[in-house]
Amino acid sequence: MTAIYTRLRLLPLLAVVAVLAACADGRNLGEQRAQLGDFRLAHNIVVASNAQMGPFSREASNEDWEESIRTAVARRFDRYEGDRLYHIAVSVDGYVLAMPGVPLVASPRSALIIGVHLWDDDLGRPLNEERKQLTVLESLSGETLVSSGLTQSAAQQMQNLSTNAALQIENWLADNPQWFNTQSAATDEEADEPADEEDAEEDEDDSEDQLTEDEIEEELAEA
Repeated sequence: MTAIYTRLRLLPLLAVVAVLAACADGRNLGEQRAQLGDFRLAHNIVVASNAQMGPFSREASNEDWEESIRTAVARRFDRYEGDRLYHIAVSVDGYVLAMPGVPLVASPRSALIIGVHLWDDDLGRPLNEERKQLTVLESLSGETLVSSGLTQSAAQQMQNLSTNAALQIENWLADNPQWFNTQSAATDEEADEPADEEDAEEDEDDSEDQLTEDEIEEELAEA
């Protein structure tokens, strides 16, 4: 019942954001965020099975959304090479891909609504109890000034939104630096010492306890 209510509540929200101007532009990766400390991306999971299409929108397949967002997340986060594994799990809630043929006064902007969980592999759970919902708008450019539906294909619109979604996820993580505390100097010194056989065996055991994508997807589907 809650999931149905959430999906119905998205429809008017999509109608509103589809006419707003865009601001964030994720095409430029920029500098790595120091706030992400020891972050290293492990599983990159996107589920779009419950995505709702908003008004005045082109249709896109769940598979295309999943591939587009995964690619954008990998592009932004694979550059981080910290020592602690984290998993980003994204659910696509709704979208609008602006379509041509709509009167100029009602020309919509493309928009995307996603929910995000960040998982800590060592802890075996998400770090945010409540999923983070993000509303993503297309970047404003000469091609999108009037309506991207007149100048871009659905694939280009999806790429634009996915790129900006990855940027918003990075911004959200940077706003929570407590999740990525780096090791103390003392711990770093210990790490430089040769590991004995017992430590090696413990590391091997830990690797066997790492979360699987299926486990996270199951949790994501139930959220």
